[in-house]
Amino acid sequence: MPIERRDGEIRLSAPLTEDDVAELRAGEHVLFDGTMYTARDAAHKRIIAAAEKGEAPPIDLQGQIIYYVGPTPARPGRVIGSAGPTTAMRMDPFTPKMLELGVKMIIGKGGRGPIVRQALQDHKAVYCLAVGGAGALLSKTIRSLEVIAYEDLGTESIKRLEVDGFPAIVCCDMHGGDLLQQGKDQWRQREKLGSYQPIGPASTDKRNGGG
Repeated sequence: MPIERRDGEIRLSAPLTEDDVAELRAGEHVLFDGTMYTARDAAHKRIIAAAEKGEAPPIDLQGQIIYYVGPTPARPGRVIGSAGPTTAMRMDPFTPKMLELGVKMIIGKGGRGPIVRQALQDHKAVYCLAVGGAGALLSKTIRSLEVIAYEDLGTESIKRLEVDGFPAIVCCDMHGGDLLQQGKDQWRQREKLGSYQPIGPASTDKRNGGG
């Protein structure tokens, strides 16, 4: 079973199934172990173009985790350089097709558009948030890196990462939950209500001279 819940932690590993991602809800904190793949705009374009020609993608995407990242070169003695997330909305045009090809989890930063949110529900997949601006810290959870496809794309090549405790937060689940949208809704509600607090019985008593 790729998903393990223990002491309030959720640990995930690929490949994931629909039953696995069905357990996850927006707002939950997760830790990733094992394999994930990197891919950004250029790699997505090539994968989609190949699929439109009836060609198979360069990696088996069934149940896989894709991290939107273009890591910087590694310093001597390190596996990888800074590995912070890319703005996910840049991949919105490609995401529905990637999910159709079998991807079950995608990781980036920022919100997703309505087409992607619907595609996550249709294809039973999940979008997670990695911490933006923390690329150096995230890189410490990456144990190995191997270029798998599109080496000519340099930092945007597809890489296989082996990770141990890579942290993220479920943003958009397969049930329609959207953590960022929930936050916006709560903010709007506070704006409507202002600082008003209903007067309870205790407050009424004090105002009328009660103890």
